[in-house]
Amino acid sequence: MFVITIVTLAGLVFGAVDGNDTGDYLKASAELMQQWRQLKFGLFVHWGPSSLLGKEISWSRGGQRRGTKGSGDIPVEVYDNLYRSFYPALFDADQWVQIARSAGMRYLVFTTKHHDGFCMFDSALTDYKITNSPYGTDIVKKLADACHRGGIKFGIYYSQPDWHHPDFKTENHARYIEYMHSQLRELCSNYGKVDMIFFDGLGSKSKYWDPSKVFKMIRQLQPDIVINNRGGLPGDYDTPEQKVGEFQQDRPWETCMTMAEHWSWRTEDRIKPLSVCIRSLVATVGGDGNFLLNVGPMPAGQIEPSQVQTLREMGKWLDKYGNSIYGTRGGPFKSGTWGVSTHSGRIFYLHFFNFYGKSFRLPPIPAKITGWSILTGGQAEIEQLPDGIVVSVPPQYRKEIDTIVALELDTDAGKIAPVSVSSGSLALNGTALASSVYRDRASNAAEKAFDDKVSTHWRSNTTGGWLQIKLEKPKKVTTAVIQQGSDYFGAEEYELLYMQDEQWKSLVNGTMLYQLNVFNFEAVSAQKFRLIVSRKDRQIMIREFQLFGPGSE
Repeated sequence: MFVITIVTLAGLVFGAVDGNDTGDYLKASAELMQQWRQLKFGLFVHWGPSSLLGKEISWSRGGQRRGTKGSGDIPVEVYDNLYRSFYPALFDADQWVQIARSAGMRYLVFTTKHHDGFCMFDSALTDYKITNSPYGTDIVKKLADACHRGGIKFGIYYSQPDWHHPDFKTENHARYIEYMHSQLRELCSNYGKVDMIFFDGLGSKSKYWDPSKVFKMIRQLQPDIVINNRGGLPGDYDTPEQKVGEFQQDRPWETCMTMAEHWSWRTEDRIKPLSVCIRSLVATVGGDGNFLLNVGPMPAGQIEPSQVQTLREMGKWLDKYGNSIYGTRGGPFKSGTWGVSTHSGRIFYLHFFNFYGKSFRLPPIPAKITGWSILTGGQAEIEQLPDGIVVSVPPQYRKEIDTIVALELDTDAGKIAPVSVSSGSLALNGTALASSVYRDRASNAAEKAFDDKVSTHWRSNTTGGWLQIKLEKPKKVTTAVIQQGSDYFGAEEYELLYMQDEQWKSLVNGTMLYQLNVFNFEAVSAQKFRLIVSRKDRQIMIREFQLFGPGSE
């Protein structure tokens, strides 16, 4: 195994790049970012030889991870030689692009090199690459060409950390920086138009990457590229991971999330239901972000059929309701467990994930509603009052995934400042308790799950525990809403209980909580409610634990 050392070639590789220059190469133009925002929905693909064992890419690799704690369960000598058996005979780049297009996706981002250092492209700088596998063909080249033919934007994921490279984070790290910069030059020179770069520096300081120099080189080679915030500089957009980002209009952002539990293909992985995937997309767009949904192809190169089916169903949904997604911006109503809003011109879309009673009350806006319709079918009643907007949709017209009401205003909805929406949860102002609090920090305290703010959370200090609320007085409850902080900290088992006659009684239980969970049950009258949660490998994070009664508005 060899890696070419290129210190002596620095002048040739980088020419006259000035790493201290502070020109426009540090950020994309406003026009380019506006175009990027309008893409809305993309396909993320994590793939490599680790799929042969059905294990997570990179993180399952044993051996040392310089700069990162822990080690995987596959011996390094086994993991690093998996490529010698990697022959994805069924890989069809055009089929991948067709699948993405059928899902309504408008861009694709592919892992050219993950933390394990294996290159899925024909780099001249190492022999640890796909063209030295039995397959022998440049995967990135095939995929880039297919995206260009298929009319969707092509992006590259590139990990700066490289646990395979002998110089990475050693006394010879300067040589690794030259190697990394030269590989990025290859990727920006040999694959046609590259629309975006998704760096993944694992939080390392910028000094490890010399980002000013590499940003300038990238933008010289690809002037119309956008770069994320993990390259050692702020870049062009933020990247919340495995969670829907917070409402944010002043800076572009993109949620990246797995369709399964893991990034790469694993045997018997759990796939998110269609409802969760669609709601995650809608919630992201309503928060004014883009949504990058990940799949992990199987060893032979096919995307798992169940994941393909979900993607195609998402596309069918977008065929019907895409006008409320594409060409819109998030807001002006801020996101919450109730749903989100989007807008385009004078049209203002309300996406209701949940109705807790006969109607839902929204705050007032400085515009007149001149008309409305219900995109998802049926009828709706809208009453605009001085103190708010009351939206009523009969139960037979409420959709399980998303009920969409379009309002027409007498002014551009984009001129309305963002407005917070109260959930009306009965748990507001209650007394919160928890079995533990992560590091005893006030920012992780139990009451954070009952404050009506999706930007805060309770986090346990253990892999299991409970979260409890005592209402001001006994109240009748028919619905509970649980919003998790992230799939990384999601509960694998849960039970919701209420106290009656000094004993805890079960309401609902199950084996998986997703980001937004709604539980309806026969009315119970109680003052104390408790959520018990657990998972095997990390703490639990809950953003909101809300309760509603039969007459909630």
